[in-house]
Amino acid sequence: MTLYLIRRLFQALLVMLAMSLIVFIGVYGIGDPVEILISPDADQAERARAVAALGLDLPLWQQYGVFLVRALQGDLGRSFVYNVPALQLILQRMPATLELAVGATVLAIVVGLPLGLYAGLKPDSIGGRSIMAGSILGFSLPSFWVGLMLIMVFAVQLGWLPSTGRGTTVEILGSRWSFLTRDGLAHMIMPAMNLALFKISLVIRLTRAGVREAMLMDYVKFARAKGLTNSRVIFVHVFKNILIPVVTVTGLEFGSTIAFSVVTESIFAWPGMGKLIIDSINVLDRPVIVAYLMMIVFMFIIINLVVDLTYTILDPRVRLESKAI
Repeated sequence: MTLYLIRRLFQALLVMLAMSLIVFIGVYGIGDPVEILISPDADQAERARAVAALGLDLPLWQQYGVFLVRALQGDLGRSFVYNVPALQLILQRMPATLELAVGATVLAIVVGLPLGLYAGLKPDSIGGRSIMAGSILGFSLPSFWVGLMLIMVFAVQLGWLPSTGRGTTVEILGSRWSFLTRDGLAHMIMPAMNLALFKISLVIRLTRAGVREAMLMDYVKFARAKGLTNSRVIFVHVFKNILIPVVTVTGLEFGSTIAFSVVTESIFAWPGMGKLIIDSINVLDRPVIVAYLMMIVFMFIIINLVVDLTYTILDPRVRLESKAI
C-alpha cells in the first residue's frame, strides 16, 4: 500500500507539472491584460512601467520559469486586478463552491440511490418507467435553463426562496460557511438543486443498471436459496456491490461539479470560484486564471486518489491487489 501511494504521488507531481506548462502557455499566450487594466490615455512610459510591474516584459519561457519557482514555494502569483495573492483569492471563494458541490452531491445520492434501486427492482412498473423517463429529462435539460426556471417559479412567482446571493454566513476556522444558517440554507437550495439534476439522473441510471445485473448473479440466487429475506438480500448482498460503480462516478462527478459550477454560480450570483474565474477571464487576470485551473487539477488528483482508496473498503479484491503492489 505504501509503494502504491508513493507511485500515485509521483504520478500526481508529473501531471501537475505537465498541466502547469499547458495552462501557463494557454493562458499567457492569449490577449493582453495591459489593454484592459491601463487607461487608454496612458502614454508609452506608463504602459512600459505597467508591463514591467506585471512581469510581462520577459519572454514567455522566463515568465514560466519564474512562475514555476514561485509555485514550488506556494506562490501562484498576484492578481493583476486585486493586487493580492491569486491563491488567497481562490481559497477565499473555495468554501462557497465546496458547500454547493457537496450539497449537490448529497442530493444526488439521497435522491438518486432510492429511485434507482426502485427502478431496478421494479423495471416494468409505472413508477420504474416514470423514474427512467425523468432521468432522461435530467440528462437533456440545460442547466442554465433549469436555473432560470427555478428562479422564475420559486423566487419570482411563489416567493418561497431567495433568487441570488449566498445569504447569512458564519465563520469557522477562518472560512465563512452558509449551510450552518437558516438563511444560508434557503439560498443554497435552488443552486444545489440545479447543480444536482444531472448527477441525480446519472446515479439513478447507474444504480438501476447495477441492480438489474446483480439480481442475476449466482450469489443472489444462493442467498435466496438459503431462505434469506428479500430485504436482506437487497441491502446486504446487492446494495454493497452496486456501490462500487456509484462511488466511482460520484467521486469523479464531484470534481466535475466543482470545475463546472461556473454556469450555476453565474445564474444565482453565488460568490464561489466559478464566478471568480468568469470575472477574471473578462479582465484577463492571468494569475487568478492559472491558480484556479491548477487548483482544479489538484482537486481532481486528490479525488481520484480518494476514490481508489475507497475501493479497498468496498471490494476486498482491490485491497489484495493494492497490497501486492
